[in-house]
Amino acid sequence: MSMILVFIGAAFINNFVLTQFLGMCPFLGVSKKTETAIGMGLAVIFVMTVSSVVTFLFFNYVLVPFDLQYLQTIVFILTIASLVQVIESVMKKMFPPLYDSLGIFLPLMTTNCAIIGVALINIRDAFTFLDAVANSLGAGFGFLLALVLLSGMREKYEHDLDIPIVFRGLPLALFSAGLMSIAFMGFSGLVIGR
Repeated sequence: MSMILVFIGAAFINNFVLTQFLGMCPFLGVSKKTETAIGMGLAVIFVMTVSSVVTFLFFNYVLVPFDLQYLQTIVFILTIASLVQVIESVMKKMFPPLYDSLGIFLPLMTTNCAIIGVALINIRDAFTFLDAVANSLGAGFGFLLALVLLSGMREKYEHDLDIPIVFRGLPLALFSAGLMSIAFMGFSGLVIGR
């Protein structure tokens, strides 16, 4: 039950994009079309979950036993960057069609601060291994949800000629993201499990 609550909390209540404002650059940059938003969201879910598992294990079984916790940020950045490179190479060799569809999104994962944010929060909040996995999956799903919602809105008003020219593009996207953020912050008072 706790894993479900952690998942829901990460996806809705503590949405990394809309309530904690992590990963805003890919959120705004890739949300022009729903197809690319879904591809980026799925890539984020995969990389976020795998990197959280690897960093969790590395922290608890390498850094803590050798009393090197102060190196966690540097080690996590290097681990995530290396992991993304390995995943990209494996996908390129073994799954060329999948690599072609996600190819541009994988290098963006290294610079997505939401991915390192999840890894650091898993450690900060002292999650168990399964709760860390649930938190990573929930955060990735929340990222996907935010991307798809914004891309749907951007596609809807992209060809609307009634919108003044000064508001088209990024200004309207920022306004829409702000409204979505206000809506998601409404989940903050949600109490689950009582």
